Amino acid sequence: MIITVTLNAAIDKTLAVPSFQPGRRHRTVEQTTMPGGKGVNVARVLKTLGQPVIATGLAGGPTGTRIVEQLTEMSVLSDFVRTREESRTNTALIDPTTGIQTEVNERGPQVSERELELFADKLLYLAKGASLCVFAGSLPRGVDVDAYGRLIKEVRRLGVTTVVDTDGDPLRRAVRAEPDVISPNVLEAEELVGHEFNEDDDYLFAVREMVELGAREAIMTLADGCIAQTLPEDGTGGPSHYRATISEVEAISTIGSGDAFLAGYVAARYTGKSAPECLAFGVACGAESTAHLGAGVVDPGQVGRLLGEVQVRRVQGAEVG
Repeated sequence: MIITVTLNAAIDKTLAVPSFQPGRRHRTVEQTTMPGGKGVNVARVLKTLGQPVIATGLAGGPTGTRIVEQLTEMSVLSDFVRTREESRTNTALIDPTTGIQTEVNERGPQVSERELELFADKLLYLAKGASLCVFAGSLPRGVDVDAYGRLIKEVRRLGVTTVVDTDGDPLRRAVRAEPDVISPNVLEAEELVGHEFNEDDDYLFAVREMVELGAREAIMTLADGCIAQTLPEDGTGGPSHYRATISEVEAISTIGSGDAFLAGYVAARYTGKSAPECLAFGVACGAESTAHLGAGVVDPGQVGRLLGEVQVRRVQGAEVG
């Protein structure tokens, strides 16, 4: 079983608005509304890919009820702790005429210490029957930035593989807890290591630095794929470095493509695939998701087609680009 943790779950509304201009009245030409938050998005993709997954986290008020009900309608197992304050709603505007995307994310409910304690108890109970746990997304108000770090340590004691996708201080603290895998994008990675990346070689140094900070393996997602430092396949020798790329695909929306990437990577890892195979499948899922309006949507058949277009190679030093 795979667990996804979403402490700041949401209803995600995505609107297609041609020729969008601030201060003007507009009408949508297409829209979607679905349960969201990064961990929920990962769970939905994992379900689509046929993997056993349960989504957990915090959800409150009528919005929280709607999140749980829609997951049930999608046949995604869930077990959320209910909070007194209401979960958030996020809105994304996509201008199909320019490709410009605008996101407005609410900050989420104020969570009490007791509510977080109830969640920790639930997670440890669920983790007894799981082999992999994904911690993803932002933290709601009232939750200490070290929350992921503490939960990672507890889950790892049960022998569960931990994967983290967040940013800022929560990511910095989570890395100190030595998770098995972290998966930031370029901006998140720059913030984590404390400097910008200007050349291709910087990407390789970046994943090395992230591992030095505490993560056992690091994957940095890029516009055309990813670069990763992984443990040796046979458990001996030094780490391996891989660069996975895919040719540009026509995109409707890139919102949530990182979540689809992570779900694909986790699905492949759960089934025992090698590191290059996991990275390739993740890149194919991330690329396929850009063909859809709304985060966390993939077509498994199209993923299979794109998989043949992904190239993964080992890199060293200046061979990153």
